Amino acid sequence: MNNISSLNRRVKSASERLSELYRVADASPSPDPELLPTALKELGIVSEALQIAIQELTRQNDQLVVLQNELKEEQQRYQDLFEHMPDGCVLTDSHGVVKQANCAMTSLINTQAQFLVGKSLSSLIVPEDASLFQTKLSQITQSRSHLSDRIEFSVRLYRRPTNVFIATLAVNVVRKQGDGCLLQWVVRDITERKRAEAALDNPEYDPSFDRPLYHFNKGETIPFEPHSVWLVVDGVVKLTTMSERGEEVIMGLVGNSMVFGATLTALQTYQAIALSNVKLALIPISEIAQSPQLAQALLSSLKQRLQQTESLLAIYGQIRVEERLNSFLNLLKQVIGQPVEQGVRLRARLTHQDFANACCTTRVTVTRLLGKLQEQGKIFQDAHNHLILRDCAL
Repeated sequence: MNNISSLNRRVKSASERLSELYRVADASPSPDPELLPTALKELGIVSEALQIAIQELTRQNDQLVVLQNELKEEQQRYQDLFEHMPDGCVLTDSHGVVKQANCAMTSLINTQAQFLVGKSLSSLIVPEDASLFQTKLSQITQSRSHLSDRIEFSVRLYRRPTNVFIATLAVNVVRKQGDGCLLQWVVRDITERKRAEAALDNPEYDPSFDRPLYHFNKGETIPFEPHSVWLVVDGVVKLTTMSERGEEVIMGLVGNSMVFGATLTALQTYQAIALSNVKLALIPISEIAQSPQLAQALLSSLKQRLQQTESLLAIYGQIRVEERLNSFLNLLKQVIGQPVEQGVRLRARLTHQDFANACCTTRVTVTRLLGKLQEQGKIFQDAHNHLILRDCAL
């Protein structure tokens, strides 16, 4: 820059001398013989100065191109860091209008970035929490805090299409823009943490409370979710595996408040089928690790499952088919039985083949033995073909 200033002065000085020469030439009736060489010398000086200036400008322009390329690379690096942050991140103006959102944020609210940009961040917030958001927005934009200062608070956000989750918003100013500023919002889903905290404060804790429920119809196969377990809120689920001969083996019946999942078995072939219309809640393993009360509640369910497995093993070990069937009916009474006026009603309907698989016998034998029990008045079917077991011993 100093070189350019020096050249400017030299060119200006040479131009002034040329102007003086032109003035003298115009004023003189007969030009001085030395005028032309002097003018040519001054033009040479100006030309040389211009060449030097052009070289200097070219050099500085090359440096500018290099700096611009480095700046683009640096911008791309920061853009990549922004996009791949593990937490949701949003950039807004001082009014809370979204300028940019990263992948984690769009995943959190289950939408695409183009549907978020240009809208107010407050549109994602449950109306009851909107006033808190506006208060914190005013606080961060009107304060004279440093750029590194941060305000953090919790609100409820919408997750498309209809779900709501609890999130912490941490906001700070990343750049001043005239009278306004550019704000960065870091968004984290803390729903599981809040549930765990609520569980510690609630003596009548219900693990399914405030969770989305998944509905499966009778006969549907229920998919297993990795790193999670299913909690039965209503209905009955049959757990099965396959024997080496290709026959179905019943591993358990899961009723209300009981859990099942791929993480609770070591069997390679494992299937869950809805024996009735069921409602299930999905509980992440990570949440169980964070909540002692949730873990305690599910421990009771696992205890039931263990006792049921021991009962099934005991049934398989009995010699007479009649004894196996009677023991299995008594187990069903405990697991899926519902007291009614006539006795105990089984809340789910099992096929004769299900009975045969559980009792290690044939369907024909089960049909004959159930018919015999029905003749004795120990069991009968209601209007919906559900078995009712009399209070008398089988």
